[in-house]
Amino acid sequence: MAESAKVVVIGGGIVGCSVLYALAKRGWTDTLLCERLELTSGSTWHAAGNVTHFGHYAEITRLYVESLETYLEAERESGQSVGFHATGSLRLANSRAELNSYRTLLPLYENLGINYRVINAEEVGDLNPLVQLDGLFGAAHTPDDGHVDASSTTMALAKAARNMGAEIRRQCPVRSIGRLRNGRWQVDTEFGAIETANIVLAASFWTRELALPLGLDLPLYALEHHEVVTDDVPELKSLNCEVPAIRDPRSQANVRQERFSLLCGVYESQPVLWAAEGIPSDFGGELLVPDLERLEENLMHVIERIPAFGDVGIKIVNNGPMCFPPDGCPLVGPIEGFAGLWLAAGFPVGIGTGGGSGRFLADWMVNGQAPYELAPINPARFAKQIPVDEAFARMKATYSMGYVMPGKCQSG
Repeated sequence: MAESAKVVVIGGGIVGCSVLYALAKRGWTDTLLCERLELTSGSTWHAAGNVTHFGHYAEITRLYVESLETYLEAERESGQSVGFHATGSLRLANSRAELNSYRTLLPLYENLGINYRVINAEEVGDLNPLVQLDGLFGAAHTPDDGHVDASSTTMALAKAARNMGAEIRRQCPVRSIGRLRNGRWQVDTEFGAIETANIVLAASFWTRELALPLGLDLPLYALEHHEVVTDDVPELKSLNCEVPAIRDPRSQANVRQERFSLLCGVYESQPVLWAAEGIPSDFGGELLVPDLERLEENLMHVIERIPAFGDVGIKIVNNGPMCFPPDGCPLVGPIEGFAGLWLAAGFPVGIGTGGGSGRFLADWMVNGQAPYELAPINPARFAKQIPVDEAFARMKATYSMGYVMPGKCQSG
């Protein structure tokens, strides 16, 4: 006889563990998370860990805010540090129009109770002396932003969830999922079958492959995403605090301090689709072959704005697959026509929005309705199948414009 659980969560990254934790907080502890390898083995382990309060759309912003709240809550409950660095962040304005677009968000953030201000170029220099101010009009400043350690944060969520009664099984690959005659679901793993009323697919780009046998063609593909880490920067060693993170629409890059180095995530204009024909069976979350030539234009703009970045060498280049839906927004919620099957996948900004999305989905599951309207992440928006070439064209356009105003779903 198959064992049973009220909920089976598939995927042990930041999102899956956030869902498990949020369900446990709401009293649903007859839950089981299955992870094919180790917790954080997917995109989580090579994530930069940036957390922000900046979003162009009120409810998306709420997911950012509630994510950091969730991580710090799990830290307190578990005793496991999430490694939060409260550096603040600056979203640069390279034109007066960009600066004015940041000002239009002032009422939104005031209503949400978010610490947010629009500052001039001189104030940017005061906050981050590495920034070259020529041609800069100012920035949007969110002082409560920062970054967490992605792996430690996932472990805090997992530990807190287990402390409340949830179960986690590592090294437990899921072979398939299917509907039973009694209307419930069966999850087939390498160690046996599990019967459940609810499945949460939180397996990033693996979600698509699990759903295909059900006749679901979800537009969840992966793009290659680069991050580079510099050698130590002498200017950082002379400061007595960490500098705010920089997000720059011109370079389409984010730059933050990593000890005495600079970590830079790049959204190049010609991203590469990864494993569109299917994920290799032996892929275990490894990094991909880097291609610095694709980043050349972006990195030149980074150096123009942050000269210290170009004065030192690059010691690490990471290139990892990142799930990226066509519109840049995750898929969070039920799948129409498949009662009990839920999505929490397609997160380009998994650390930034994972905790809040876990809360959102848990509320929906427990209460039978969404806690508030959030159409940009509802899976129903992709009810109609999208051919892979069209999906990639939309992914490419969205990815390469991640820090450009206006927009609803942007890079974190």
